[in-house]
Amino acid sequence: MDSNPPLIRIFATIFAGLLGLAFGSFLNVCVTRWPTGESIVKPGSHCRNCDHTLAWWENIPLLSWLALRGRCRKCHTPISWRYPLVELAVGGLWAIAAWRFPTNTLGPDPIWVAFYDSSITLLGSMLFDWLLVALAVLDAENLWLPNWLTLPGTAAGFLISAFGFVTAIALNSITPSRHHDFEYLHGEQWEVALSRLIAIAAAALLILIIRWLYKLIRHREGLGLGDAKLMALLAAWLGLPCALLSFFLAAILGSLAALALLAVPAARRGSQPWATSKLPLGTFLCIGGIVSSLWGQQIIAAYRHWAGF
Repeated sequence: MDSNPPLIRIFATIFAGLLGLAFGSFLNVCVTRWPTGESIVKPGSHCRNCDHTLAWWENIPLLSWLALRGRCRKCHTPISWRYPLVELAVGGLWAIAAWRFPTNTLGPDPIWVAFYDSSITLLGSMLFDWLLVALAVLDAENLWLPNWLTLPGTAAGFLISAFGFVTAIALNSITPSRHHDFEYLHGEQWEVALSRLIAIAAAALLILIIRWLYKLIRHREGLGLGDAKLMALLAAWLGLPCALLSFFLAAILGSLAALALLAVPAARRGSQPWATSKLPLGTFLCIGGIVSSLWGQQIIAAYRHWAGF
């Protein structure tokens, strides 16, 4: 039972949502400039068509896009829907993270232990969501999953999931009444770490095997190594069952996208044949990862109940 005062929880959710809008706006700058090697600091925000430098009021997340009716104030070039969608995605996901994992300092644990534990959970969820939205957009627009996002993201997920309560363990000298509990957690910590390492390796290996089989049969590349690293990232944060669920959802989304390409010729990339069209599996994996992080345990439990095990 959640013992947090409702007003504090509501305030934290609203604050996290607004903060997410701001970080979503920053993410738009990143995913626009990273592929071209531009600095994300200089120059300031500007129109990509006429170089018009945006005024402060043109930089307000979501509201500015609505006020400008999705067009540059100077040259009236349409501003992509991607900008408000990314801001809404990060803002919404961060609000959900705050609502689902509010800071709980009223439980039986010492206040610093409870604050640390809930803060790690919340900040980890926010980082994970931000990474997935970034990777989804980069792969959708550029078919690119940069190593400097996937590899550190995997390491962060492993450390947070496997060693997130190491500080709480260190506090056992301050809370002697919980000494045996902390000793138990210390042993559990290494079991979690080992199982998460196995999950990371297994998830990446799945993509590598599919990649090898595709190349063996079709004699050309089908999946990139970035997809394998993204699967490792999902396993690091979510564990193997939810990572596999993410892959299953990605396969469904990819199949639907392929059918759309087949049914709507205008949706194809350029004039290339349908069979050689490249689809952003990483984007679908990220969407699957977000769904799995929110409802993965419930979906898996429902499947097991339906399957009878």
